[in-house]
Amino acid sequence: MTEITKIIGIGLLGLIIVVILKQHKPEYAIYVSMAAGVLILFLSIEKLTGIINLLNSIATRTYINQHFLGILLKITGIAFVTEFAVSICTDAGEKAIANKIEIGSKVIIITMSIPIITSLLELVIEILP
Repeated sequence: MTEITKIIGIGLLGLIIVVILKQHKPEYAIYVSMAAGVLILFLSIEKLTGIINLLNSIATRTYINQHFLGILLKITGIAFVTEFAVSICTDAGEKAIANKIEIGSKVIIITMSIPIITSLLELVIEILP
């Protein structure tokens, strides 16, 4: 429970500082927002290592293809980092750049998922008469 308290505390503290800075020095508000976001991201990433280890353990015991698990984890990481970058761009008022980041990440995710999709289609073809 202390991790979520830290995350919420950093977020609220960052919010208060951003609101105050926007009144006096608005050009610095985005930097505080980014710093708070990075701190929160690092606190969250720390917990992800345990989840990744658990998934690897389950994959080993259930004979899930480790390559596919790696792809899924990378795709999930891309989605998280993309959301973070898009939020920063949106906060900075650069919605056009945020949209381009989203499009680029979707293309990369689709490209990375091709081996999994191919494997599933091959499995379906084998099952069908």
